[in-house]
Amino acid sequence: MIKYLGSKRLLLGRIVEAVAGAASSPLVLDLFSGTARVGHALKSRGLRVISNDHNAYAEVLARGLVAADREEVEVPARRLLEDLSRLPPRPGYFTETFCEQSRFVHPRNGARIDAIREEIARLALPADLEAVLLVALMLAADRVDSTTGVQMAYLKEWAPRARHDLELRMPPVLPRIAAGRCAALGLDAVEAARVSPADVAYVDPPYNQHSYLGNYHVWESLVRWDKPETFGVACKRIDCRERGSDFNSRRRCREAMRTLLDAIDARVIVASFNDEGHLPREAMESLLRERIGARGRLEVLAIDHPRYVGARIGIHNPRGEKVGRVGRLRNVEHLFVATADAPPTAIRELVPSSPSAIPSEVRDGSRELESIAGA
Repeated sequence: MIKYLGSKRLLLGRIVEAVAGAASSPLVLDLFSGTARVGHALKSRGLRVISNDHNAYAEVLARGLVAADREEVEVPARRLLEDLSRLPPRPGYFTETFCEQSRFVHPRNGARIDAIREEIARLALPADLEAVLLVALMLAADRVDSTTGVQMAYLKEWAPRARHDLELRMPPVLPRIAAGRCAALGLDAVEAARVSPADVAYVDPPYNQHSYLGNYHVWESLVRWDKPETFGVACKRIDCRERGSDFNSRRRCREAMRTLLDAIDARVIVASFNDEGHLPREAMESLLRERIGARGRLEVLAIDHPRYVGARIGIHNPRGEKVGRVGRLRNVEHLFVATADAPPTAIRELVPSSPSAIPSEVRDGSRELESIAGA
C-alpha cells in the first residue's frame, strides 16, 4: 500500500496462507491493520475481515480497501475522482505545513492536495465512499512524496518523483464476499478484541520504540483534516507527544501483549513479530503458551527478509551528511500460529514454503500498490 515501515508486502503470501489455513469459519479479526494490506488479501480469499487500528489514517485505509464493496462505491467514486482531478490548485494548511515549513511534498502538488481535501470534506459523503476517495488521495500523495518511507524526516533535495504531477486513481476496491460485510474499526486493540469475537485473530503490533503515528503523522493530519498545531522540523502533530502505545515501550510491551492476548476471543491467534522487537521469540512463545494452555498447539515460521530502505541508506544529520554506520541489513520475521483446541505438541517449526497464490484479481488490481510499497 503506502510506503510503510513494517509493511507485510514481502510476507503477505505466507501470512494469508497461515490465517486462511487456520480459519474454520470465515471471520478474521486483524487488530493492527496498518495499511490494510493483510485484510485486503484475506478478503480476496473470501474471508470476512474486521480490520482495526487506532490511527485514523489506518482506519480509513481499512474502510476503503476492506470494508467498502466495489458494487456500492466504484461508480460514484470514479465520477468523483474525475471531478476532484479537475479542481484548480488552492494552497492552504497542507501546502504551508508539509511543503513549505517541511518538504514532504512539492508545493505544486501540495496546493492540489489542499483543494482536493477541502472538497472531500465539503461533500460530506457516506463513510465508505469518502474513505475510498481519501485512500486514492493518500496513494496519489505517496507516489509523489520526498521521503525514504517514513515521515520523521524528509530528503534534503526533492526526490525525482516529487516533481511528478499528482494523479488520482481508483484504489483496488474488492467486490463483496458471500461471507458477509467486512468492517473497519478505530479502537484500541484491547477494546477491539473484547468486542469482536472471531475464529482467527491476526496480531501484528508495533515491535520497537518507533510510533506509527510519529512515522506517518502527515497521513493522520490529511485524514483527520483537523489542521493541528505542529512541532519540530518534521511538523509532527502535537498529539504525537501524547498518543503513545505500551507496545513502543521495552518496559511495558510484555504486559501489554499479555493483556491483549487475554482479551482475544478466538480459537486461533496468528501473531507476527520482528526479531528487532522488544519481545524476543522466547518471550512471545511463552505468552502464547500461557494463552492457549497446555493442550494447545504452537507453530512457528521464521522468515528472513531485507530491512526497510531507510535502514539500508543509513543515518544522516540535518545537513544531509551520513553520521552513522549501516547496521544489519536483514531481519527475521517470526510468524506464530497458536491454536487453543488442538492436540498438545511441542513447539513445531514450520518449514518455509512458497506462499499460497494470491487471487489474480488482487495481484492485478494491486499492481499500483506494489509499485509504490516501501520496505
